[in-house]
Amino acid sequence: MRDFLDLSDAGPEGLAAILHDALDRKTSRKGWPKGRPDADAPLDGHVLGMVFEKSSTRTRVSFDLAIRQLGGTSVVLDAGNTQLGRGETVADTARVLSGYCDAIMIRTDEHAKLIEMARHASVPVINGLTDDSHPCQIVADLLTLIEAGKALPGLKVAWLGDGNNVLASIIEAGAMMHFDVVAACPQGFQPSDAVVARGNGRARVVGDPREAVEGADVVVTDTWISMGQAHADTKLAAMMPYQVTPALMAEARPDAAFLHCLPAHRGEEVTDAVIDGPQSLIWPEAENRLHAQKAILRWCFEQIG
Repeated sequence: MRDFLDLSDAGPEGLAAILHDALDRKTSRKGWPKGRPDADAPLDGHVLGMVFEKSSTRTRVSFDLAIRQLGGTSVVLDAGNTQLGRGETVADTARVLSGYCDAIMIRTDEHAKLIEMARHASVPVINGLTDDSHPCQIVADLLTLIEAGKALPGLKVAWLGDGNNVLASIIEAGAMMHFDVVAACPQGFQPSDAVVARGNGRARVVGDPREAVEGADVVVTDTWISMGQAHADTKLAAMMPYQVTPALMAEARPDAAFLHCLPAHRGEEVTDAVIDGPQSLIWPEAENRLHAQKAILRWCFEQIG
């Protein structure tokens, strides 16, 4: 049994296998209806339990379609409509769901809840997002870059804005796949030293957004106000110099790609001209959540890697 709590659970070889499988299976389905199972239906009869303590569009739909295309089915549990939302412990919920489901995906706030779920479940547990990391998103991002013809080793990835969970997983990926991450974050919103240390020397934090973007192969940002946070005017004011604009993109390489995990707050972290511009890969990036989740599920069941 394999849990996918962070990218490090798969390791470099496992992550490479996941990306390879995602590309192969995506290619093999070209032109097919979205609801048609893959020809080999490798998870036929399997049930994925999905626990949501945070709202979701891409994670919910992509995992639901992922297990269906692999031949299985899903059960969706919103915390507010389950006993988890009425005080049942994560440990007890994990034990119960393990009796009904073949795998559990949880999207929650505190990373400790994910760890507790994995500790007490007897089936694979997948991190659909926590406040600390978002590994599934980064698998989709790497897949998108590979499809765009970018070899991962040696890339310069520039991050603009909040030092959040998505950045933490990008830094972890950089160490594993040998690319550099330069994050430009305002004072008070930088990633912790422990997060930067996950980059094994390939990640650094700067204050100047132009320094981060200069010569970058990839420019990445995310919403400045995360789910559950107040829409703080002071934070928005601190972040505005880090907005991704056409002028800032011009500091990157001419063929630089723009990524955003969505949802986007247009006019805040990024302008319309960038997000809808020719360098933006956000729509294939969003679609690739589906193909990434399929490969992650197969890795958890030891069918690849």
